[in-house]
Order: sequence, then structure tokens, then C-alpha cells
Amino acid sequence: MGWTRWADLPPVWTAAHLAALWLGRGLGPRLDGPVWDGVGAALAVLGLALMVWAVAVMARHRTTVIPHRVPDALVTTGPFAFSRNPIYLGDVLVLGGAVFWAGTVWGVLLIPSLVAILTRRFILPEEARLRAGFGAGFCRWRAGVRRWV
Repeated sequence: MGWTRWADLPPVWTAAHLAALWLGRGLGPRLDGPVWDGVGAALAVLGLALMVWAVAVMARHRTTVIPHRVPDALVTTGPFAFSRNPIYLGDVLVLGGAVFWAGTVWGVLLIPSLVAILTRRFILPEEARLRAGFGAGFCRWRAGVRRWV
């Protein structure tokens, strides 16, 4: 995998959105105070915990967590029982937490941007691979578990 393929990974996109938030932190109205800091920290910690849990469950099933690769197993337990994409959900929660923590109101606009990128570049192709590899099992899981939450 060349460096451009490695650059097209969800954590890189999340980091780019976090960098945009940091660079624009002085723009526009702000929400300051310990409540916003607490909400932000809680969302970020929840997002990181969700990612770690999902990676651990995938490791137990001996399947890849790397996008663009063909999975060896359809994981439907743990966080995958309530979200088809808990790692991506974790990325969005981390960004949302950073937005609250930074107190930058315009930063809320970064959240749908990250959701759209993750959906188009990663989730839709992954769903196609899962459907091709696991057929009816994937379709049953997809019918019962929402894409995000």
C-alpha cells in the first residue's frame, strides 16, 4: 500500500478536521465554560473508548480494522450490535467532543463534513465488500442494526 493509500484513512480525515477546528478556534462566537469543557471531554473519551472496544472485538474475530481490505469475519457483537460502524462513530464523537471543548460554534459544521467523508469514502465501499463476502448474513445484520446509532 503506497503512502497515498495510507493517507486515505479515517484517522487522517479526523485529524484534518481537528486541525481545521484548531486553526479556526478564534473565529466566530464561542461557548466557554466548564459545562462545555466537560461535555467535550466526555464525548471525546466516549469516542475513544468506543473505538478501542470495537478494535478489540474485531481482533477477537481475527479480522482487519484497516479500510479498503477484505474482512475475514462479519462482526456483529459488542459495539457492532448497536452500530454497524462504531469506529467511525468514535471518530465523529471525538470531533464533536473537540468542538464542544474548543467552544467554537462554527466547528459544528465540521461534523457533517466528517460524516459525509467517512460514509462515501469508507462505509459504502465496506458495506459492498461485506455484502459480497457475507451475503444474507450481512443483509440480516444491516436490517437490524443502524449505520451510525
